[in-house]
Amino acid sequence: MNQLTPKVTPAPDMDAARDALDTLRDWARSATPEEVAALDPAVSRLLPESAVSNYPALSRSYPHDFEVTPDYKASLPDLQNGPASLIQGEKQEIQHVGISNFRLPLRYRTRDNGDLQLETSVTGTVSLEAEKKGINMSRIMRSFYAHADETFSFEVIEAALDDYKNDLESLDARIEMSFSFPMRVKSLRSGLEGYQYYNIALELFEAEGVRRKFMHLDYVYSSTCPCSLELSEHARQSRGQLATPHSQRSVARVSVELAPDQCCLWFEDLIDLCRAAVPTETQVMVKREDEQAFAELNAANPIFVEDAARLFTEQFKADPRIGDFRVVASHQESLHSHDAVSILTEGETFRAQSLDPKLFATLIHVG
Repeated sequence: MNQLTPKVTPAPDMDAARDALDTLRDWARSATPEEVAALDPAVSRLLPESAVSNYPALSRSYPHDFEVTPDYKASLPDLQNGPASLIQGEKQEIQHVGISNFRLPLRYRTRDNGDLQLETSVTGTVSLEAEKKGINMSRIMRSFYAHADETFSFEVIEAALDDYKNDLESLDARIEMSFSFPMRVKSLRSGLEGYQYYNIALELFEAEGVRRKFMHLDYVYSSTCPCSLELSEHARQSRGQLATPHSQRSVARVSVELAPDQCCLWFEDLIDLCRAAVPTETQVMVKREDEQAFAELNAANPIFVEDAARLFTEQFKADPRIGDFRVVASHQESLHSHDAVSILTEGETFRAQSLDPKLFATLIHVG
């Protein structure tokens, strides 16, 4: 019986490996990058004088005629909807995740039954459960845009919130819309009129199945210091010395929750409540008689920052359409190098032990 001995290929020695390397390098120098990549992209690393080419040549022209088929769309990676194993960090619920400051022109109804189209900055967020990797944030915009041609009210905002809350399968959600609202204001005595602009935000928030509606407003006014007014008068009366009390531009950021089952609180209504509380609103159109009237109005309504917070509170508590609220007032002193501030809250909604360190710095009215 014949027994076959398996053929054993001897292991190449150093000289054989060196010859093979020289052959591979000679080939790679004359080959195209595509040929090198087809054999093994690592081969290009054997040529120090050449650029590394790990990929075949890619098209640098935009494919205008390319069409996305359902199969191609299904093949696209979607990391945000990936499994929980892709989560980085602690697997914990996130209360708010979404997008901020996407802008679009929206229509709003005014108290006199008119319509205004205003550039609006929208923030939309949802809650994210602990076992979910993330959300497709563009869905928030797409859901909101479905209502962009409607005249906005809280009812429309609720419909938009329903859409993206259901689309993203989230438990809680929030929409906030901010804009600059113009309102014609008469001068004090000359009869002139001009547009005053008010920074307003509407907010709808749902948590644990309960929806709450909020309105925020920055009201800008002049505050004359009562102490400075009395000291100025003392100088006039006791020494015949001309003196002027200090007054300054001031801002109150008021946030109110709309009480359920109450009639509508118009933007103009909230502005009127602020004017009733502190009538020294800054002016738009001013002639000499208006400037004199404004000086008289300030002298008739001198207020410390504590007074301002309580005066706004008095108006808000008397209006049944308003539930919990917060007043943040800042008197940007012309006497001091610092500001005088106060915060007053009514109810549990806005009560907080900690404050945003930059809260008061944002109460600057740039005009």
